Formats: sequence, C-alpha cells, structure tokens
Amino acid sequence: MRGHTTIATVAAVAVGALTLGACGAHNDGATSTTIDVYAAASLSEVFTSLARQYEAAHPGVDVRLTFAGSSELAAQINEGAPADVFASANEAQMDAVSSHIDGAAELFASNTLTIAVPTGNPGGVTDFASLANPNLEVVVCAPTVPCGAATLEIEQSLGVTLSPVSELTNVTDVLGSVASGEADAGLVYLTDIGRAPGVEGIPFVGSDAAITRYPIAVMTTGDAQDAARGFVDYVLGSEGQSAMAAAGFAAPDATAGK
Repeated sequence: MRGHTTIATVAAVAVGALTLGACGAHNDGATSTTIDVYAAASLSEVFTSLARQYEAAHPGVDVRLTFAGSSELAAQINEGAPADVFASANEAQMDAVSSHIDGAAELFASNTLTIAVPTGNPGGVTDFASLANPNLEVVVCAPTVPCGAATLEIEQSLGVTLSPVSELTNVTDVLGSVASGEADAGLVYLTDIGRAPGVEGIPFVGSDAAITRYPIAVMTTGDAQDAARGFVDYVLGSEGQSAMAAAGFAAPDATAGK
C-alpha cells in the first residue's frame, strides 16, 4: 500500500427523480415497482441512459441508480443495503458479495485504462513512464477500487512505480481532479474521457496488461428480484450491449484468455 492519504468521497450518489418506494402507485392507480441498481462510478453515464430507456419501455417500473466505487458498493451491500442489482467494475468486488447473488453474475462489458490530462496537457505527459516524474501531480484510484487495482497491475507489468499525491475512492473523483486542474494527470478508464469537459486522453503502450471485466447480477438484498432480472436481461441483451458499445465499452469476451 502506498503511503499517501486516501481521500474519502460521498458514499454514493443517487440518480433520477424518484419519489416512490419499492412499490407504490401512479396517479392513474396503477402499481409501480422500483429497482435499486448499484453500479460502478464508471458506468454512471451509460447506465443513466439505459435506465431511462428501460423505464420508457416498461411503464410502471422505476430504476433508482446509486453510483460509487465498486468496493464501496460491495461493502454497502454486505452491510444490508437494499440493492436489487449490482454492476461491478471488476469480478473481485462481485465475488465479495457472492452470498447475496440471486442466480449467477454475468459479464457484460470490459474496459482499459488511459491517462487523463487537462486540455492542452500542461504537464507534458507522453506515456505511462512519464507519470513517475516527481514534478507531476498524479492522482489514481485507491488499490481497493477496480481502477486502482488495474493501475497496480500496469505498474508491475511495465516496471514503473508511481508516487501519486492522492489515491481516490472512485474513477469519477480522479477525473474531476484532472478536469479541475488540481492534478497534472490521472489514470481513468478509456470510456471516462468523454465524461468531463477540460480533459483529454493519452493512450499508452501496455494498457492491455490490465483489462477490467464488468459483471452484473440480481441481488437478494433488495425486494424486487423479478423486476431486477428484467433490467439485467436488458443490459445483457442487444439494446443494452449496443448502448455499452456506443459508450466505448468493449465486449466482455474481449478479455478471453487474459
């Protein structure tokens, strides 16, 4: 573990205008069901879009989204958080909640890391090795978070040891630090680059040493398993997979044999 301080962030961010409980009633008297989906921070944009599409196609179903680092979400689920669905940014955090899975977890996407820098690249970052420059303010995810675990894998693979000024609890915070100019560079997922203005990506040789695979599963901790299964099937189906691809995620089988 590095000697730098891990900066805590808000435990989770609830997304969507939802005023109903797990079961409620619309104004027309029809009953409704709320699906609580806990998803990795790197999925925030695409899952928000998918949730709205799913709701439009399934009147009476509301999807309530909570985004945070996968390890943080897994800890919340193990402590009794009422998740109906968990979409993790790696398999290790899904394994951490294995006793709460209803059925089996299934892979639905994969991702790789890239270097994020402020627009114009004022720090002059050129490749992964340049992130070891002591004059650069570099931020990464904490090792317990999937993006942090992937960063460590790449460091070991390339023989480069980083000395980040901060290890953050999710990839969105890393992206925000770079976008605000607080950091000269950060390691984020390839799909994150388009999520924040003022940021540009620098691909690097060796990023494929750590390909992150995303599993999704229905959880027993919630109270809407049947409805949750429908949402999971939607993510795994053609519409969900098309949306994931459009957002820059690779297919889960892209990691076969890795």
